[in-house]
Amino acid sequence: MSAAVKRSFASLQIHNYRLYVVGQLTSLAGNWMQIVAELWLILELTGSGTAVGIATALQFLGILLFGVWGGSLADRFDKRRLLIVTQTAMAAPAVALLALSLSGSIEIGLVYGLIALRGLVLAIDNPARQAFVAEIVGRRRIVNAVGINSIIVHSARIAGPALAGVLIAFGGVALCFALNALTFGVMIGALALMRTGDLPAPAEHRPAEAIREGLRYVAATRELRLPLILMAVLGTLGFNFPVITPLLARFSFGGEVSAYSLLMAATAVGAITGSVFAGSRERLGPSMVAVGAAGFGVAGTLAAAAPTLPTEMVAMSLIGGTGVIFAASINSGLQLAAAPEMRGRVMALYSVVFLGSTPIGGPLSGWLGEAVSPRASLLVGGLAGLGVALAAVSTLGAPGTGRLRLRTATGSE
Repeated sequence: MSAAVKRSFASLQIHNYRLYVVGQLTSLAGNWMQIVAELWLILELTGSGTAVGIATALQFLGILLFGVWGGSLADRFDKRRLLIVTQTAMAAPAVALLALSLSGSIEIGLVYGLIALRGLVLAIDNPARQAFVAEIVGRRRIVNAVGINSIIVHSARIAGPALAGVLIAFGGVALCFALNALTFGVMIGALALMRTGDLPAPAEHRPAEAIREGLRYVAATRELRLPLILMAVLGTLGFNFPVITPLLARFSFGGEVSAYSLLMAATAVGAITGSVFAGSRERLGPSMVAVGAAGFGVAGTLAAAAPTLPTEMVAMSLIGGTGVIFAASINSGLQLAAAPEMRGRVMALYSVVFLGSTPIGGPLSGWLGEAVSPRASLLVGGLAGLGVALAAVSTLGAPGTGRLRLRTATGSE
């Protein structure tokens, strides 16, 4: 095994992180199965790209509205126990959708409501998971763990949609909902088996004061403020794959669920490649933010013009890889720049701009995909990537500068 590969997976030497990886991979694969099943079900019920955009927006509306509160809770309470609660709560919508599907009484309004409910829980779950990784592995391995986390997320994006395509073809969406409900048990079991003595104790604070303190802290810290702005722009205009992909499959490539699964899997394959690259590096600085955004822009433009399903899969793979490099560079930079006692709130704001931007960008992408073409949505994302790359060069430092100037909790560089 080469030294680069060993560096890519160094965090797996930690017992608690190995458990976390197993639980996350299983739970996220199930979650992607559910997302694919929900969006395909909505597309079948309505035939509307706007409806798909609304559904995707509802998944992340909770993060947009309450993500900062979720980050405050993540900083205040034991993250492991908090995640056990949120993972249990997120299983409930899957069980409800399973029951409705089996009863034959499924309606679009009920699907929307259950998606929104899961989104509310996600507002607490996501920032807690983001910040929990840093607690498990420690500051020295944050960049590596962020890379591995990206591999987990995007491996799940391969396994989940691919399995969903098979299950939907042979047994309908109910099978996806059933299997997803079971996967949460794996994550809960992994959390329960962790060595609690290896984890730090949470800080004490009042949520409302903590939120104001977190916002002031980010606004006053250039190393946090500027990357979050860049992530918000590309998150809103470019990171709308859950909306664009089913529309591409439906309206550009024959309308089969198999095309949907192949496009999702291709995006995830590229993302895993980008994750391995990110995890093998000791530091991801401004150069990688700019390179990732520029690559995303070029890939999005190519995807908008790809004439066949195989060429579209190649382009989507490039989008996945470059998008992960950009997001992982932002993520690891934020975690390194944030003081430990502020990390949950900082990562909550990251979740707000990364996932919480979807309630704005998702419906816009869905409407544009329906009114003009899914390719138009891809082109907008590509142009946004090129614009963000230029902004990254001018605000974070030119490519080749290597890293942000990071300050620790004590103020030293």
